[in-house]
Amino acid sequence: MPATKTPNLYHLHGKDLEVSYTTTTIAGQPALTVQDSQGLQSFGHNEIRVVPCDLGTLVSITLRTTADAGSTSLSLFIPEVRILGESAPVETYGVTTTHHVGTRLHPRFGQYDTYSVTVVQGTAEFVRS
Repeated sequence: MPATKTPNLYHLHGKDLEVSYTTTTIAGQPALTVQDSQGLQSFGHNEIRVVPCDLGTLVSITLRTTADAGSTSLSLFIPEVRILGESAPVETYGVTTTHHVGTRLHPRFGQYDTYSVTVVQGTAEFVRS
């Protein structure tokens, strides 16, 4: 049986969202780029949070932070993938979370976070370094 490989580069796209995520750059660190309705943003290893979980690997970044309104983050579920050749199709989810904040003058009650789920699909690739 031919040897399988673990992908190290993911190109994903969905409604109003394009993401490229590499688990390791030439410098040996992860990198992520996001194109959404707010524009193109790039994130380095110190801005990317990677957590193994039952759903695969959860990769999160903070897209925007506003002192008085809170922040917006994007979390991608990267599924377990093994490939025989150079790439394989992938379908998963991106979750955009708006983290609302309350202030002393305008306290917020109830749920602080709201979620928007986007189905993303594309390829998982193995790129030789």
